[in-house]
Amino acid sequence: RIRGLKPADFNASVMRQGGTILGTTNTRNPFRYPVPGGETRDRSEELIAIIKGLKIDALIGIGGDGSFEIMSRLATQGNLNFVGIPKTIDNDLDMTDFSVGFDTAVAVATEALDRLQPTAASHDRVMILEVMGRDAGHIALSAGIAGGVDVILIPEIPYTVENIAKKINAVKAGGRNFALMIVSEAVKTPEGNKRQVVYQGGEKRYGGIGEFLGPKIAEATGSETRVTVLGHVQRGGAPTYNDRLLASGLGVKAVELVNEGKFGRMVAWRHNEVTDVAIEDAIRQCRVVSMDSSLVHTARALGISFGD
Repeated sequence: RIRGLKPADFNASVMRQGGTILGTTNTRNPFRYPVPGGETRDRSEELIAIIKGLKIDALIGIGGDGSFEIMSRLATQGNLNFVGIPKTIDNDLDMTDFSVGFDTAVAVATEALDRLQPTAASHDRVMILEVMGRDAGHIALSAGIAGGVDVILIPEIPYTVENIAKKINAVKAGGRNFALMIVSEAVKTPEGNKRQVVYQGGEKRYGGIGEFLGPKIAEATGSETRVTVLGHVQRGGAPTYNDRLLASGLGVKAVELVNEGKFGRMVAWRHNEVTDVAIEDAIRQCRVVSMDSSLVHTARALGISFGD
């Protein structure tokens, strides 16, 4: 479906909304478009023909690595002009310090921890919050620090249940009757196995590590343990002011690149300023948590355990 847009469509309410106003989707890859019978078909040439038929001068793609890989292939195959804006709550696009949506997701996860703390204290419990993040632990790390947890588990740092129990028991020995823990969905079991949920059609997604760890931590600590999976709540709601500022700055830069005829670029926020980088550099590798990052150092200095 094709929809024309006018400046009036972007009134003051748009920046207060989550999700998309365009009706776009990240589940319809034109190179593997789903058709009846569970099979896929390459419809990329059809899409390129539509774009050229509409005489579109340039495409501004908004999304993560999957979206940009598709856009990059379409641009190369169809000789299309393309500029990208990073938008992923996982914050795992390389060459940008922040992607649109990440700050809001961290705010939601932090609020969840704020709400879990009173019930943890009231019932002498260990509360485990499982958050999104795919293969990177940025959400769990940032929300864990902001939410004052005792244990942060991220896929970048191996852990043992014994070390988690050691931290929780130390907390209890210090006179506190509860503990908070946050775990990223992509964290593997101590044996190195992924916890995934298989959906209809065979699609696999991360999920279940919190429920896997809950009983083991309860047994190792003797503490009643509860697990909360935050899920898609992280993807909705009004964006934070940081996300609004970031999206505004990146959007302006994207339009400037189009006007200057600079394509094959992704706008980025690096070193506290808006810039642009080659799209190939942004999607070459997943941006994971660095062990040398200031946030990892901060968490350890605050006494937060990574279970290692």
